[in-house]
Amino acid sequence: MEKNRVEMRQRERDVLKMMSGVLKGERTQAEAARLLKRSVRQIRRLARRMEAQGDLAVIHRLRGKPSNRRLAEAVRRQVVALYKSKYADFGPTLASEKLSEETPA
Repeated sequence: MEKNRVEMRQRERDVLKMMSGVLKGERTQAEAARLLKRSVRQIRRLARRMEAQGDLAVIHRLRGKPSNRRLAEAVRRQVVALYKSKYADFGPTLASEKLSEETPA
């Protein structure tokens, strides 16, 4: 993969194309807001970010980073081991209920 290449989802490419029209003056902020289903204020903020950061501004800034809500790796391993040893034949909902009863809160 090239160093300067950025992967984008289709929705992000659509936003980029629409916002480039706004920055060139070919489209109004209100029109872009309506078409992208965002507020005019969000469009203004995105336009300022695009002027500062370029095309990278339309990509979510947490992409590629782990979630803040994820379980600690040790806890995850413990739960998976417990699931495999005791609850392997349970469905996901029942296994979740049994695991929550077994582990202290």
